[in-house]
Amino acid sequence: MSVTTIQKMPGDGIGSPPSTPEEWMDFLKGKLASQKGKFRRFGDYYDGRHQRMLFAQAKYESAFADVFSRWSDNFCGLVIDSVGERLAVEGFRMTDEPQADKEARRIWQRNHLDAESASGHLDAMTQGSAYVIVWADQDGEPTITVESAETTVVQFKPGSRREVEAAAKFFTDDWGREHCTLWLKDVVCKGGPSPFGYKIDETEKNPLKVVPVVPLQNRTRLLGDPMSDLAPIIPLQDAINKVTADALVASEYAAWPQRYVTGLEIQEDEHGRPVEPFRVAVDKLLQAEDPSASFGQFEAADLSNYVSLVDLLTMHLASVARVPFHYLLKGGQVPSGDSITSAEAGLIAKTRERMLHFGESWEAVMRLAFLVKKDKERADAFEAEVMWKDPENRTEAQHMDALLKLQMLNVPKQQLWLDAGYTPQQIERFQGLLEDEAKTEMEMADKYQTQAEKAALVQQHQDVPPGGGDETARKAARKPPQGNSGNAAREKAGR
Repeated sequence: MSVTTIQKMPGDGIGSPPSTPEEWMDFLKGKLASQKGKFRRFGDYYDGRHQRMLFAQAKYESAFADVFSRWSDNFCGLVIDSVGERLAVEGFRMTDEPQADKEARRIWQRNHLDAESASGHLDAMTQGSAYVIVWADQDGEPTITVESAETTVVQFKPGSRREVEAAAKFFTDDWGREHCTLWLKDVVCKGGPSPFGYKIDETEKNPLKVVPVVPLQNRTRLLGDPMSDLAPIIPLQDAINKVTADALVASEYAAWPQRYVTGLEIQEDEHGRPVEPFRVAVDKLLQAEDPSASFGQFEAADLSNYVSLVDLLTMHLASVARVPFHYLLKGGQVPSGDSITSAEAGLIAKTRERMLHFGESWEAVMRLAFLVKKDKERADAFEAEVMWKDPENRTEAQHMDALLKLQMLNVPKQQLWLDAGYTPQQIERFQGLLEDEAKTEMEMADKYQTQAEKAALVQQHQDVPPGGGDETARKAARKPPQGNSGNAAREKAGR
């Protein structure tokens, strides 16, 4: 049973905040229900499940809706994916140490967040928000889950845009039973709907003393809800579908030359319906005995006007979405080198803006994770930062050339490795591999240099008679041969 009404609290005026867990559940359920339709609409446009063909007249819809029901010309997915594919978290710096925090990375990997974070970014850009819940498992380890805005809702404290006062997750299990988990500062409650609102089945203390739900919000204004990246795109997408529908209708009715004949008697069947006089085909010849009969054809409709209009709307869509034109438009040369860098400048700026907003949320998530582990230092690490993968796509030659120039400026090697795209885990392995290589080279040099030295000394003892030669020559003979200097020493020794 779904309860969406908000009941007035006893003794309180209209608009008074909830005061009990049951009232919070009722309130948050009503808030979620009022937003769910908007979230689903954005999700349908991303998936291409929106109204595909928009017909101007009802008769066209009745004639062609079934024909084109599976057809879609949808750019909404591209608008989101062009940014989402460039958002990848590689690690966290929780302290002043230059290296990535190993424990933060372990928590991240343990909760499968390489994949889950990508899903969260996708939903946040599509629907405006997603949510991340942090809790402890039976072993006291942080458990982090990413939730949809269609199932999870938060309420901020009055006057604040960041501090969460209450949060709830509503879901239905495989047997059709509805459940709710409510997080407040002091308690966590679980319950479900009843005929008179939500009832609490289980209550436990909240050891974190904060609501462990972090909103993963897309870019926001100072007032209003977080914005979906599809909000300004949907009207243009509908217009593209409308023009495309008109083009398809025109291709059905007027794209083929229509033939006509005049001066020919119209034959009718027994029901008075006209009988088609000819079966037109490639190998058929039209002829008539009546000398007054004449044949002709209408010009086929030119569909290029529709193509030009669709291209114009697509250009507008690319401009609004800040997607490079070569992602959408037909023909032409795909830019490369400096030109592709210029073409993608808007997209990269948009991606970095998303990194800014999402990074704040992921930092808060990781601080909560360390709060679960009772690590006070990193739980209060407000100077923490997210390490993002470079969103720019450059040729390998360009990238390496830029890094070599940075090396000339004495940029540390570890920073160059990060800029080259290597992950903190790979860089950590580099340190061990370099140490192993250096150790192996030293062992090999020591091994072979010692053997050469011994062989040289043995040879010198055989060539120099006991007590013979001057002291300088004997000292030179004891030295290992060093290129031509070894020959000179042997000449002095009397060879």
